[in-house]
Amino acid sequence: MRRVALVLAALAIVAVAIYWFGLRGSSTPTAEAQPPRAVAQIGEGKTVVAVGNDGKLLGAKSTKKGKDQLPVLPLQKRPAGKHVKGHILEEVKIIAAAPTALRPYIAKSGYGETGVDLELTSGIEIRFGDDLEAARKWKAAAAMLADPSVTLLSYVDVHSPTHPAIGGKEHELPPAP
Repeated sequence: MRRVALVLAALAIVAVAIYWFGLRGSSTPTAEAQPPRAVAQIGEGKTVVAVGNDGKLLGAKSTKKGKDQLPVLPLQKRPAGKHVKGHILEEVKIIAAAPTALRPYIAKSGYGETGVDLELTSGIEIRFGDDLEAARKWKAAAAMLADPSVTLLSYVDVHSPTHPAIGGKEHELPPAP
């Protein structure tokens, strides 16, 4: 009985060693380090500070109105340190989670009484609350914006992505890309 236990223990150790030194590298995905992608900017004008999708400050860059313009964060100057923090980081995470097709339409972000709000270039406000379930909230917002029965609105509220709401009739929807 003791001999069987020793043999089983030895086999287990050999199996773990084979996996650890021989197979582990090929069976587990390796995360390649991706450089941060600029998703927002601090300031407006010719020179702004770009902010990456992880909240890292990427440095100053020159912009031209239009193509190079990123959503503007509500900061007057570059914050101390290498990253944005607090509610600004929440705003960055929500902007970073935006679907590719909607990114060009995000004009600016803000933080109000109910949390993070983004304003589209058309003036429509999307109310997110916090950055939890940002991708799911974006899907709900996109569905509301894509609804053909909705042509004028002021805001889309996706605090609860399972029950999004719209309101107002002040702004037209942006044109389809």
